[in-house]
Amino acid sequence: MDTRLRIPHIKGDIVYVTRDNYGNILVIDDRKHRILSFDSVFEQSKILRATPQVPVHEYNRAMLLPVAFTTPARVTVLGLGGGVLAHGLFTLLPEALIDVYELRRKVTEIARAWFALPESDRLRIHVADARVAVDQLPPAGTDMILTDLYNADQMSPAQNQRQFIKACSRALSAKGWLVLNYHRMPEPEGNLMRELKRQFPLLLVFKSKTNNWVIYGHKQGVDPLPVDKGRLDTLETRLPVGWRRLLNKLQPMTPAGD
Repeated sequence: MDTRLRIPHIKGDIVYVTRDNYGNILVIDDRKHRILSFDSVFEQSKILRATPQVPVHEYNRAMLLPVAFTTPARVTVLGLGGGVLAHGLFTLLPEALIDVYELRRKVTEIARAWFALPESDRLRIHVADARVAVDQLPPAGTDMILTDLYNADQMSPAQNQRQFIKACSRALSAKGWLVLNYHRMPEPEGNLMRELKRQFPLLLVFKSKTNNWVIYGHKQGVDPLPVDKGRLDTLETRLPVGWRRLLNKLQPMTPAGD
């Protein structure tokens, strides 16, 4: 297959490259890190090569924050990339069943071969369009949904659609959490924000150093903060990402009806 690369924008050595119907897929190594790129200026995933279960990007770390408040038995991840979120959840939640939906089969193969994604019966990878898969999830069938749907250059428009938010809400259990990674903050009075407020009594937000906005929707309206200190110590032992510092950056959003 003819694989034509753009001018490289990410520092490091290209150690593997392939292509599918959606474009090029690159694996890049620098001294400490391994990076997945869809041949653009953006790093789709980044891990420490010595500790592949530890996400590097702050927004990826922030997406794991609901684990500080709850221990989900069933987790759904929409978008695999290099498997950063899936691997982190697998490490944090030793008894949870994790289902991941990824559109591109070659991305799933690369996550296994190059990003040390674990092979386990409780980490199930499905090659499927996440936008369709979320509509097919059983009602109240999962306790947490993390969605990080991006192509080479932009966020999937699905994450901006009211129907997508409604489908995620329907699939969540009574105490469930939805976590969304946005490249910009939704309009405060826009249709998307109104739908989020309609579906989730509690909304929180995290702004990362790279100006990603992580939005958290909780099906219950009781603010779960503050978190148990002993739990944070346990989480930091399992996955050292600076849990307290991350929690300090969480901000509440206006709940529905206010």
